[in-house]
Amino acid sequence: MLEKENINFERTVVVGIVTQNQPEEKLTEYLDELEFLTFTAGGEVIKRFFQKMERPNPKTFLGTGKMEEINLYVKENKIDTVIFDDELSPSQQKNITKILNCKVLDRTNLILDIFAQRAETSYARTQVELAQCQYLLPRLSGMWTHLERQKGGIGMRGPGETEIETDRRIVRDRIALLKEKIKTIDKQMSIQRSNRGAMVRVALVGYTNVGKSTLMNVISKSEVFVENKLFATLDTTVRKVVIKNLPFLLSDTVGFIRKLPTQLVDSFKSTLDEVREADLLLHVVDISHPDFEDHIASVNQILLDIKSNNKPTLMVFNKIDAYKHLTIDHDDLITEKTKRHYTLSEWKQTWMNDVGEKNALFISAINKENLEEFRKRVYEAVREIHITRFPYNKFLYPDYEDAVEKED
Repeated sequence: MLEKENINFERTVVVGIVTQNQPEEKLTEYLDELEFLTFTAGGEVIKRFFQKMERPNPKTFLGTGKMEEINLYVKENKIDTVIFDDELSPSQQKNITKILNCKVLDRTNLILDIFAQRAETSYARTQVELAQCQYLLPRLSGMWTHLERQKGGIGMRGPGETEIETDRRIVRDRIALLKEKIKTIDKQMSIQRSNRGAMVRVALVGYTNVGKSTLMNVISKSEVFVENKLFATLDTTVRKVVIKNLPFLLSDTVGFIRKLPTQLVDSFKSTLDEVREADLLLHVVDISHPDFEDHIASVNQILLDIKSNNKPTLMVFNKIDAYKHLTIDHDDLITEKTKRHYTLSEWKQTWMNDVGEKNALFISAINKENLEEFRKRVYEAVREIHITRFPYNKFLYPDYEDAVEKED
């Protein structure tokens, strides 16, 4: 008989602030996402706290009254971890830890922890370790509070400072070593990419947990790991895909997220090179998510940061099976119609109509809805790139309807 496994989730609370640039509605969306991140990392959110402020307190992020309220709640409810939605400065993190006397994390630290859990290959682990070391370096002083360097006096001189400097040197040396290791792997990866020949390269990009890996599995008949959690994919997977008789390379890349730590963008340079060197991007969007327009904007910003925003792109709106819109009763004269009330056909008449002819596709990868239309549009886009590159191959790849299905 199988024993029942008990999973012990860490009891956590999440904290954010409402500002002029981040209204309460926006903060609620961010805290929802932070809660999902916490669940992915192995935590259970017991309560949320937020405070309206013009700007964060430079010492403790929140006001003293709110910090006291959180401190009382942490003690009474045996909370293990307090997670802040914004990145804390080293001094803020040190001061808050002193007040709350429990583990204090910020959004960046949480994302790095999830990446560390998910890293399977040596390359992914190296990238994550580099990002963690870069995050850790300015925060080392807070880890030597037991030596109380600030007190001075007899018996208090020296060792704390020595320990911190020693640790800083170790971390700096480790960062230099990891950077060299990543340079070597980058060289290997670029040789791998150059060895793939002149085949058209297509990359799946998009927010985390939008169904990129599921779509990859469906169209490439492979078995890439899929899970309904954030950052299930860290390592880029490349597969040769044939639609009708037209072959091309399809890569599944790491998902993006709002407030993505800059350390990760830097250390995942080689993974993002798959996107940089792609000929065609398939921007996958979870249309069932209420904030999908924000997700699109976040992905576009990161594509702009890595100078890949001008590539030919197909917008693939996934999870149409899970899409639900709000309804207004016929006799309701008060409720105003918002985007949350749009049906799929109404969405298609908005800006989605302006992304280019046939460039917006609506599919369900898990239920295989509209996949024939998807295959046709990808075939046409890849064929166009291929013919531009090899004009003499034009007759090898006719229109989709006339193309012969290649046997597996």
